[in-house]
Amino acid sequence: MNKNTSRKRDNKGIMIRLGKYVFAQWHLFIPAVIFTLLSNQLSLLGPRYSGAAIDAIESIAGVNYTVVWENVIKMIICYAASAVLSYILAVIMIHLSQKITYKMRKELFEKLNTLPVNYFDTHSTGDIISHLSYDIDTINSTLSHDLVQVMTSVYTVIGSLIFMWKISKVMILIFVFTVPVSILFTRYRSKKVRPLFSARAKRYGELNGYAEEMLSGARTIEAYGRQDVISERFNERNEAAMNAYYNAEYNAALLFPTINFINNISIALVAIFGGILYMYSQSGAVATGTAFFITLGGVAQFVQYSRKFAGPINEFSNILHEFQSAFSAAERVFRILDEPPEPLDLPDAQDLKNVEGYAELDDITFGYTPEKTILKNVSVAASKGQTVALVGPTGAGKTTIINLLMRFYDPQSGEIRIDSIPSLKIKRSDLRLAFTMVLQDTWLFHGTIYDNIIYGKENATMEQVKAAAKAARIDSLIESLPDGYGTVLSDDGVNISKGQRQLITIARAFLSDTPMLILDEATSNVDSRTEIQIQKAMNDLMEGRTCFVIAHRLSTIQNADVILVVRDGKITEQGTHDELLKLGGFYSTLYNSQFS
Repeated sequence: MNKNTSRKRDNKGIMIRLGKYVFAQWHLFIPAVIFTLLSNQLSLLGPRYSGAAIDAIESIAGVNYTVVWENVIKMIICYAASAVLSYILAVIMIHLSQKITYKMRKELFEKLNTLPVNYFDTHSTGDIISHLSYDIDTINSTLSHDLVQVMTSVYTVIGSLIFMWKISKVMILIFVFTVPVSILFTRYRSKKVRPLFSARAKRYGELNGYAEEMLSGARTIEAYGRQDVISERFNERNEAAMNAYYNAEYNAALLFPTINFINNISIALVAIFGGILYMYSQSGAVATGTAFFITLGGVAQFVQYSRKFAGPINEFSNILHEFQSAFSAAERVFRILDEPPEPLDLPDAQDLKNVEGYAELDDITFGYTPEKTILKNVSVAASKGQTVALVGPTGAGKTTIINLLMRFYDPQSGEIRIDSIPSLKIKRSDLRLAFTMVLQDTWLFHGTIYDNIIYGKENATMEQVKAAAKAARIDSLIESLPDGYGTVLSDDGVNISKGQRQLITIARAFLSDTPMLILDEATSNVDSRTEIQIQKAMNDLMEGRTCFVIAHRLSTIQNADVILVVRDGKITEQGTHDELLKLGGFYSTLYNSQFS
């Protein structure tokens, strides 16, 4: 009972929220409503004129051709004008739906930019893309087509009922039985169909997520010969999505023929009952003007209006599953829009200006989930211009320390300070702009090499860009390209080598003038000879900056001011390279294993 109530309340809320998007475009929506009313009113007048023409033909006094042709012409004009207005209405609704989906997609993308990093850590990229594309396209389809159909259906049903009431109040009694049956059956089926469309949307999100993940790792898959395994797993998800689609559409499809059957029965009863009343009216058994009297034209009108009356009910059952699909898509979109954004800065948060570069983590304890603690009472201190290297096995917590420094996450206990100011009391944007990051996973966007290098400093001159590229040892390669710095990189720079992508990100870091630097395996994608060259450039880059370096190649951190060994979320050793070698601990073992 409570579950159903909650479901209804959710659907009502979704409808209200979608309605706000529609009413925001009132300058299009109001004309759409007016054209809907005019188009359907003209369409409803058609049967009236055709009935009058039939009565003029069937008149006892003889055929009145003038009246016949007048009514035929009026009928044609009504139907033609209705068709023209329907076309204009369709164009208006296309514009309306496009503006709504543009706004919705814009709001969704902007919302994604405000979400904390942990949202993207826990949701697949493919699923998020599915929200931006498939879900919003589904909503667009409903707004551009089904919304018009609903408005048309409502007006047609009410208008047809009024005209039928004027023609014969007795014959309307037929619908007293058939309409409630249609409504009850529609409600019964819709309750069963609703969760099936939600399941379908979820399965498609999972399928898109898996496809995106596998396509991004195509080279690795081919290198390990895992194509058959990956294809089999894709087929499993594809089959699950197909079954979810089939279940939703199959159960929704049962609605249409059943309602169609009920409507056909009602129209057949109208024709039979109308014929009987007409025969009695012609025989004189029914007095003119009574409720049971009807002319042949009246029967023809009533049959046409009954089809118009039953048609929208039939169409409504047919588009109901489209609305269920749109509601499921809207629910998924609104769920993201309702996600809490990254927490706001504290009211007393201050700007971070003239950063010296002192950074300190004091007794930090942190876990991504309450059940598992990653860092346990970790303390790290970096003085201005000092290089702090973090080494240790995978999963020890090195990258987590970086995430906390950048305030992608906040610790459960302890305090992080920049220039002796607690990070929680610093504006997040200022804190992050104090760092430059060069990560192991390079990120380049679709654009020119020049655009990618100036990403962190858009007002940089070409001379500054060339100087940064030269410092990163990538200038000669860039200048050898036909378009030089104007060379367009495809998505994530897949048209150049991985090492070259790494060098461009290092050039980007050179161009930045931030006082603190984070290097996460920044030379992991270059060969040994290039590494020696770039290490010299890295030394220049790190000069005068406070640096945090994560490295597995210990040759790159031998000159670090302090090396911290992180194991199992704790700092187990710390000191210079020579001090740690003399200590003979984990660092010494790790170093000797690399250079033995």
